[in-house]
Order: sequence, then C-alpha cells, then structure tokens
Amino acid sequence: MDLIESLMQDAKRDKKRIILAEGEEERNLVAANKILKEGIADLVLVGNEAKIKENAKRLNSDISKAEIMDPNTSEKLEEYVKGFYELRKKKGITMEKAEKMVRDPLYFATMAVKNGYVDGMVSGAVHTTGDLLRPGLQIVKTAPGVKIVSGFFVMKVPDCEYGESGLLLFADCAVNPNPTSEELADIAITTAETAKKLCNLDPKVAMLSFSTMGSAKGELVDKVTNAVKIAKELRPDIDIDGELQLDAAIEPEVAKLKAPMSKVAGKANVLVFPDLQTGNIGYKLVQRFAKAMAIGPICQGFARPINDLSRGCSAEDIVNVVTLTVVEAQRGI
Repeated sequence: MDLIESLMQDAKRDKKRIILAEGEEERNLVAANKILKEGIADLVLVGNEAKIKENAKRLNSDISKAEIMDPNTSEKLEEYVKGFYELRKKKGITMEKAEKMVRDPLYFATMAVKNGYVDGMVSGAVHTTGDLLRPGLQIVKTAPGVKIVSGFFVMKVPDCEYGESGLLLFADCAVNPNPTSEELADIAITTAETAKKLCNLDPKVAMLSFSTMGSAKGELVDKVTNAVKIAKELRPDIDIDGELQLDAAIEPEVAKLKAPMSKVAGKANVLVFPDLQTGNIGYKLVQRFAKAMAIGPICQGFARPINDLSRGCSAEDIVNVVTLTVVEAQRGI
C-alpha cells in the first residue's frame, strides 16, 4: 500500500470536517464527489448555494451530503465578524471593515477553522498562496514554538531508490521567497516533525546548496551553513546536515566521496532548499521529468490545518490534499 492509500485509510477511520473555500469551482466539486463517496471527509463548501448546486449538477457530482455555507447569508456571519473584529481591533480594523472582510470566502472559511466549526481548510485552485496565507496568519496564526509558516511537497518518485524508496519531502517550495538562516532552520525542524508524524519517516534532513561541506565559499553558502548550525543547536535529536549538494544528499556513492562523515549524506529523505526559487523549480523538475506524484503544497506551522493547492491542480490533487488535511487534524500536525 502506498502512502496516499495508507493515509486515505487513516482518514476514513476518523473522519474530520474539512471546508473547501472555493466551493463553486469545478475541480473542487469533482473532488467533493469522490471525497464524499469514499468517506474520506465530511465537507463544507463555501459559496452561493444555487451556483454550487447548478455546477455540481452539470458535472454530475453528487454533493448532497456536503454542507453549503454562503458567507452572505450564513447564520454564522455575525459570530465570525465579531470574532474577527476582536482579533484585529488592535490593528485598527472597524466592525464595518471586519464584516466586509469576513464575507470573503477565504476569511469566512478561516474563521470556521478558528472557531472549531471545521477541522481544517483547503483552498488555492483559484486563489494564490498569498490569498490563503493572509487570513491564516491573521486568524489562526502559527503553532506554539513555530516561528514561520512554510510549505512542503510530498514527492513520490516511481521506480526510485532515493529517499524512502522514492518518497521524499521537499521544503520550502511555496511560501518563503528568501528565508534567513534562522527561518531555514525553523523550516528544517518543522519539516522533520512533519515527515515523522505524517509519513512515519525517520527524518534525514539535507540542507541543500551548490556547495558540499565547504567546497565553495560565499554569502549564499554561509546562509545554509549557519542554518545547519542553528538547527542542530535547537534540535540535536534530529539528523540534520549540510551544506550538501543534491547528489551528495541522496546518492550514497557520491556521499562517500564528498561527505563521508555525514549521517545524512546519501540517505536524505527531507530536502530543504535555500530559497523559494530553487524549491519551486526543483519540485516541478522532479514532477515532470521523473513523472513523480507531487502532493501539495501542504502548509505547515499553522496552529490548525490550513492547506494550499497549486492553481494548476487536478481534482485528484484536491482529493489528496484533503486526505492529508484530515490526517493532520487527526494527528495534531
């Protein structure tokens, strides 16, 4: 049984309620049909009820078991407006402004997460990552001990010996454009915890660079080496090492030559990229050239599960991200 099948079985054993903020969108409705049919999650769809039902009928998607919430008519609107106002009044927001913002589907859905009406949220088929992060950071905020929210992909590469038989986590591929050393260390630690709790991996975290253990010098390399030092000081119990070039991180024979003393080199199953450009390019290269399954981007670091989608996602991608969101809610990730 592969990872996503295993996670689906886990999701079905303890169903959670997940809110889809883009309930009118076609791929969400196709995904909702499968999620409800297979019993992966209970769903709340945000949007205009008539439009949702009309689109679902046209797509032959059975969403009869889903709850539909229209921010403009919901009985929860007043509660969520007051709650949002209390959260943001010190930032100068007025009640009138709060109401206008909460009528936005993403803010409304995030308030549903904050107030515990749902266990998690998925969005991003239409909206950007920034659209998702703003209400998430304003309302749900980060988990205790986590400094920043970051994004990772679960990559499953067919017929591959690297990582755990082709299973690896890539971070940060979605959120932070140019993280500092401190932020990179936080991303490494958070992703290691995610690998352990979500994928049952013994994390081996490689901090990637164009240099391996001092083979090159410069400011870009220094950022990564400083991140490794910080991460090791904060969490000496986690196998984190670097700076490592990609081949040294995953290929045992190269690791013997370039980093023979490393516990991570040649064995890495978590790859931490030095910035968003390399992370985003890297996962897409593997996805396209190696025909890998790329599940995500999954957000980590929020106090409650809030997850993103690529705007190029398929309905099947949405099913997979909802599945992961359920399991995150189950396991307190």
